[in-house]
Parts: sequence; structure tokens; C-alpha cells
Amino acid sequence: MKMKEQYCKYSLIIILLILGVIVFIRIIPFLTGLMGAATIYVLVRKQMFYLTQKKNVRHTMAAVLMLLEAALCFLIPLSLVVWLLVEKIQNLNLDPQAYIKTIEDIARLVELKTGYNVLNSENISFIASFIPKVGQFIVGNMSNLVVNIFVMLFVLFFMLLKGKEMETYCYDILPFKTTHKERILNKISLMVRSNAIGIPLVAIVQGGVATIGYFIFDAPNPILFGFLSCFASVVPMVGIGLIWAPVVAYMFLTGNWHHAIGLLIYSGIITSTIDNLIRFLLQKKLANIHPLITIFGVIIGLSLFGFMGIIFGPLLLSIFLLCFDIFKQEYLSDDQ
Repeated sequence: MKMKEQYCKYSLIIILLILGVIVFIRIIPFLTGLMGAATIYVLVRKQMFYLTQKKNVRHTMAAVLMLLEAALCFLIPLSLVVWLLVEKIQNLNLDPQAYIKTIEDIARLVELKTGYNVLNSENISFIASFIPKVGQFIVGNMSNLVVNIFVMLFVLFFMLLKGKEMETYCYDILPFKTTHKERILNKISLMVRSNAIGIPLVAIVQGGVATIGYFIFDAPNPILFGFLSCFASVVPMVGIGLIWAPVVAYMFLTGNWHHAIGLLIYSGIITSTIDNLIRFLLQKKLANIHPLITIFGVIIGLSLFGFMGIIFGPLLLSIFLLCFDIFKQEYLSDDQ
């Protein structure tokens, strides 16, 4: 390669890297919406192609129908959940002094039962000072959620309009052999479908089972803790125990022994194990993802992508392992 060609090539690479970093940094606030659009596109692309290629529906009309489907299946349920949570939070008393008294009562119960003063007045004031900030944080993120929903719908519309061209372009720039390209794209599609369908389904079922237990054993505010249990089910390792364990402890401390023991047994045996049964039933339909990939993928994804990291974290880790396997086959195999 001539010196001038090398100069042009590497200069272009440097320009692409610099501009790519700048664009990525500026687009970070909208990353959730972009990844949401990519997820929904993977889920509905076959329907889009069926309408446009088999039924000869105009691309614009088919894209609008897919957006309506996404709104009915994803956005409306999500909006209802957010609305219910916000309504619950608005009805809470965010007066720090009220919570200080409640925490002091619990601390006295702990000291009475165990003999240890786990909280002093300074610690109680420090913890209670964060309570109003939690409400402010949630309300402050509502606007970001609304913006990302509009970004998701806007981007998804154009992805659906130019789906074939977009897929062909991505296929052409992948730096792999044809067989490996097919393997990676199939892996991405399967992983996105598995996480986008499997994780919310497990969360809904597990949260529903937990809510039933809260009602049966007379737990405080069972609907709110049921919603929180749905979200906690995606937390690696701890999972739904992050919610029911403090509820059981509170019921023990307040003297509701019989219901506390019942909820402890119910949550430990039924609520905490129902997710394994659901995943076992879904394995034939969805990707059989190793538990370690799911755990570490969610940990990595939540720190990188926020809520959408639940889906894209395991995907990122799986693609890394797949690329490593391809590298091993291409360059480290004894057959080469």
C-alpha cells in the first residue's frame, strides 16, 4: 500500500473514532430509547416483513401498525405500572420527622428483642434525610423516561421503514466470514427475544405470586410491595428476597409472628423458586442462557445501560464469548 493510501486510510479511521466517541457521549441520555427501539424491532421484524412482502401492505402503514402494537403490548402496561407507583409514592408521607419516629420505634423493637441498639439518633437522622431525595429522584427521572419513550417510537418507526436496508448494511460491515455472521446475528436475535420476553415474564409471574403471599399473610401495603417485587426479581443473586425479607423482618418485630412465619415459608419455598420453574418451561422456546452469563451480564448491563441493561448486559457478555470462540476457531485452532 502506498504512503498516501495508508495516510488516507488511517486518517479516516482516526476521524471515525473521534467523531464516534463524540456522538456516543452526546447520545448517552437517549441510549435507553435507542436500545428499546432495537429490542422491539427484533421482536416485530418478522411481522413487518410478513405485512409488506406477503400481504403487500405499504411500508408506512405497516410501520404504524407495528408502533400501535408496541404501544399496546409494551408502553401502555409500562405506563400503568409507572403511574401506579407514582400514585403510591405521592400518597406516602415524605416528612422526615414522621419516618424518624417510625425508625425509632423499629429500633426500640430490635433492641427489645435482641438487646442491641442497632441505630442511634445520628444514624436515624442520616437515613431519614435520604427519604425526600428518593422521591425527588423518581419524579426527576419521569421526564427522562417520557423523552426516551418518544425517542424509541421515533427511531423504531424509521427502523421499520428501512429494515431490510439496515440489516443488509449491518451484515456487510461485520468483520467475519459469512458462516460466522449468520451465527452472530442468530445469537443476537435469540438473546434479545429470550431476555425481552423471558425476563419480564418471570418478573410478572414472580411478582404476582409474591403479591398473593402478601395478601394471604396480611403484609403491610401488599400491592406496593408486589410491584417492588416485580422489579427486584431482576436483581442478580439477591432477587425478590430484597423485598420479602425486610417485610418478614418487620412483621416479626411488630409481633405478627404467625403471619411472619407463614410469609417466610411461602416466600422461601414458593416465591423464590417459581422463577426456576418458569425458566425451565421456557428453555425450549427461548435461548438456554447459562445462569452465570445472566448474573454477570445484568450486573454489567445495569451499570452501563441502566434499566435496558437487563436485556443488553447478558447479550453483550454472550457476544463477547461468541467472538472469542470465533477467534479461537479462526486463529488458535490446530487445524489452521
